[in-house]
Amino acid sequence: MKVKSSQYLDQVKPLLKELLNSLLEEYSYASILATDSKGKNYAVSKSGTVIKEDSLLSGRGFVAKVYDGNSYGEYSFNEITEGSIEDILYNIKFSLIPLKESLPKGITESGYGELLDEPDVFKESTEYIQNPEELGDEKIVTFITKLSEEGKQFDDKILDCIVRCNYQQYHKLFLSRNKDMEQNVLWTTGSIIVMASRGEEIKHYFKGYSNLGGTELLEEMKDDIQSVAQNTLELLESEPIKPGEYDCICTPEVTGMIVHEAFGHGVEMDMFVKKRALAEKYIGEYVASTLITMHDGAAVREAATYFFDDEGVPAQDTVIIEKGILKRGISDSQSAMYLNTKPTGNGRRESYERKAYTRMTNTYFEAGKDKLEDMIASIQYGFLLENASSGMEDPKNWGIQCMVNIAREIKEGKLTGKIYSPIVMTGYVPDLLKSISMISDTMELSGGGFCGKGYKEWVKVSDGGPYIKARIRLG
Repeated sequence: MKVKSSQYLDQVKPLLKELLNSLLEEYSYASILATDSKGKNYAVSKSGTVIKEDSLLSGRGFVAKVYDGNSYGEYSFNEITEGSIEDILYNIKFSLIPLKESLPKGITESGYGELLDEPDVFKESTEYIQNPEELGDEKIVTFITKLSEEGKQFDDKILDCIVRCNYQQYHKLFLSRNKDMEQNVLWTTGSIIVMASRGEEIKHYFKGYSNLGGTELLEEMKDDIQSVAQNTLELLESEPIKPGEYDCICTPEVTGMIVHEAFGHGVEMDMFVKKRALAEKYIGEYVASTLITMHDGAAVREAATYFFDDEGVPAQDTVIIEKGILKRGISDSQSAMYLNTKPTGNGRRESYERKAYTRMTNTYFEAGKDKLEDMIASIQYGFLLENASSGMEDPKNWGIQCMVNIAREIKEGKLTGKIYSPIVMTGYVPDLLKSISMISDTMELSGGGFCGKGYKEWVKVSDGGPYIKARIRLG
């Protein structure tokens, strides 16, 4: 089934068009973004059950954007009525636009051209099998409670099994002189975390799930509960790794973390504007193995998919690295104007109350031609890296530091069964990417997490790719 339109946005759309037409009488460019979204979180653990609306993912509001011939101003509001239109127009003209006359000392206004407003009229919706709102809180909680109990009962060493389910259903309208676009999107994510102890030592294993759809995702989680519990128990037998550089194979979620941290943030082109990304100087040059082709784009179907970004640019599939050569970055509309490039549909807002930044969507490496068994067989001594945890990057210097939960030992082309944990991956991004020598013929994307711009401005993203073989520094 397809996600239905928002009754609320359908109701206020005539008022939004009336407001837009009034703005266009005053300004050569004007647009309005309207949002109606709802997100909910469910969690079951030993400490109890949580059901709550997610404030980050829920809300109704609007952003009006206008061009005064030199620069842009944005005005957000959360209510529109026939009687409020005059107040909104007044506040834009007499409160918003004059703000540029009172800039702090040392800050100057940049001049911009007028945004292209190419005609685009459509209404698109994602599909689902089971809508969480229709399934209801009680059935969702009953399902994940059973999973949690099964995990806790797997072994007496297990302390807890935390099972979560989250979803967001959002509806957006984008209106301008030539555009009338609507999108209705539903994504669902879940996770299983099992914790176990041996004496005072506590270990945990995590598995995340995501789809561009509904709570049909829960059945996938049901199939994995025992394997997550078993992996947690294996971690109780793990040892610290000897620091060094090793031949490694990365599972798709570890590949995704590398893609996201190593080159995702580094090619966000608002960082080019601020001279905070080294990648700007390497466009057209080799930055990775010739086996590597990297994409980002909301047109790919995963949890971070949408049909147009928060500036009204249609979703795209951007090739960032092609056969090892850095081709281009990703951008919002304003950064693209500043840099004299074409926007890639990556202008995203945390909410209608926030500005649009250049943000990743679905970011991944293309699959290759190698078989996983051949990749393992090619390693004399090394590791299979599994269960990505967290990562940090430095786009100005191309440094990377990522945490991985498990390194499975490979000796003479075979997995020995011995595991090491925890694992820290570090290095210089081009060195790591240029060392990639094999890529599996299968790939996976996962969108269980969010990405912040620095430490804030959270948006849904997904990442992934194939298994890759590379030379990596571990500690």
